[in-house]
Amino acid sequence: MTPKDAAATEEPSEATGFRTTKIPNRIYDAELYRLQGELGQLQTWIKETGARVIVVFEGRDAAGKGGTIKRITEYLSPRAARIAALPAPTEREKTQWYFQRYIEHLPAAGEMVLFDRSWYNRAGVEKVMGFCTPEEYQRFMRQCPIFEQMLVDDGIFLRKYWFSVSDDVQLERFRKRLHDPLRQWKLSPIDLESITRWEDFSRAKDEMMVHTDTPFAPWHHVASDSKKQARLNMIHHLLSSIPYEDTADDRPQIELPDRLPSTGYQRPPIAVSKYVPDWASTLVPDPSEQKRR
Repeated sequence: MTPKDAAATEEPSEATGFRTTKIPNRIYDAELYRLQGELGQLQTWIKETGARVIVVFEGRDAAGKGGTIKRITEYLSPRAARIAALPAPTEREKTQWYFQRYIEHLPAAGEMVLFDRSWYNRAGVEKVMGFCTPEEYQRFMRQCPIFEQMLVDDGIFLRKYWFSVSDDVQLERFRKRLHDPLRQWKLSPIDLESITRWEDFSRAKDEMMVHTDTPFAPWHHVASDSKKQARLNMIHHLLSSIPYEDTADDRPQIELPDRLPSTGYQRPPIAVSKYVPDWASTLVPDPSEQKRR
């Protein structure tokens, strides 16, 4: 085993108190693949039983929520596993009951919805940035546990995850985004405010937990200084928290039918169709040209 393959364990993070383990790529890839296979079984169980599942992802900016959601949904049907990432409310939505615009995204039978941020915006960003009044904030704190109790009482599986990242790691990830053209879109004015108002967001999060960490809808914290570790831990916990079963034995075996004999169909000439230009071939040197050289 090379030094690169060997897993090394660092000291516990001062911010989270959890150890950050460097997981070798081969172990991470194998376990993620296994868990994604289990997610496929969960999806089938949800569809066949008509279950409804809500997974709430919250946490600081750059804590790894989006990457985890991507790995969860990578091999799932977008019709059965939907992502709800709501933009800022419109002027009309601002006049509605606060939970109203989230209700329309709740799952029907056979669906799982992953909220990439959720109604908890009011307890975090809106409170710290002054986007809601103190009265609106206090009303949310009173109503949120009641709202979630209604969801659970109606038979919905509600799981809430808080991704916890240390300030040093968050700042490092922001710096990477700043110089990465593929990730610069992830930086917003709110992200920058999260750096200068770290303690304000921490206090808001602590108060939110006091009011909304309930026996029927508890918060589950995910130490996310290591993205790989966070993804494996969160997905494993989600799977272990839902009493799904592998229903493969109950489904009929699928067999590919034999192709029927030709009835004389002839494909139209390729020249009559408008194909996209073959840009990919220009990236590979022509073998005949290399031989001439």
